[in-house]
Amino acid sequence: MECRVRDVNIYYEVYGEGTPIVMIHGWGPDHRLMKGCMEPVFQTINTPWKRIYFDLPGMGKTKGEQWITGSDQMLDLVLDFIDAVIPNQNFVVAGESYGGYLARGIINKRPSIVDGLLLICPVAEQETLKDNGAHFEVFDRDDILLNSLTLEDRNFFVSEGINAIQNKRVWERFNEEILPGLKIADHSFLENYLGQHVSFSFNVDALEKPFMKPTLMLTGRQDSIVGYNALWKIIEMYPRASFVLFDRAGHNLQIEQDTLFTETVKEWLYRVL
Repeated sequence: MECRVRDVNIYYEVYGEGTPIVMIHGWGPDHRLMKGCMEPVFQTINTPWKRIYFDLPGMGKTKGEQWITGSDQMLDLVLDFIDAVIPNQNFVVAGESYGGYLARGIINKRPSIVDGLLLICPVAEQETLKDNGAHFEVFDRDDILLNSLTLEDRNFFVSEGINAIQNKRVWERFNEEILPGLKIADHSFLENYLGQHVSFSFNVDALEKPFMKPTLMLTGRQDSIVGYNALWKIIEMYPRASFVLFDRAGHNLQIEQDTLFTETVKEWLYRVL
């Protein structure tokens, strides 16, 4: 489906009925990243949820526009999209990486209508992103598998900080859920337009008052892309947050530690309802 917001046709998919939960993927991939890790969770629970997956501009099937020159404009567009697809409704939001940055922007702007927050390997402080990264280490490397991949695919898969586990199981999901989006992303738009002002013009974590709804923060011990230290600094603004640091996990902990991911997300969903 498509929803026209301003001059942008936003591609999205909806599954189920019930409490709306808006899924925001990270920088580069598309909605398949969030659908790949979240749909298996919903198949194991009986509570009703309306899952909304969409492609951010410049990623997936949503075209980027030149007026989107930073995260302020991106956030405004996301808020307008939410208004269009679930008008006048409270909702829950889940964000991965850059999507976690945008999700906190939603909390900053509209805390009263958000009933829960899930952050998966979220960007914490955009300005000091490189300084926040953890020490990267590979624990399970299948060289036979890696040598069988094309150079392009292998470079995506073994990029530092992305996957601390580099075996067949992780590759198959990476190849299905993440790599297709990376390959079709409009990297020129991401670098030349959106990339002009990736940081918000405001302090996204300077909330008027603490966010008192159930929150789950999931981080990777070996995630050298965004790390985990900076996220802990804002924990007091989320009094109902669980902070989970996964060992043997890089920037794709939802795949590398899929069993723990499913169980912790299920517990959070039960807390929200």
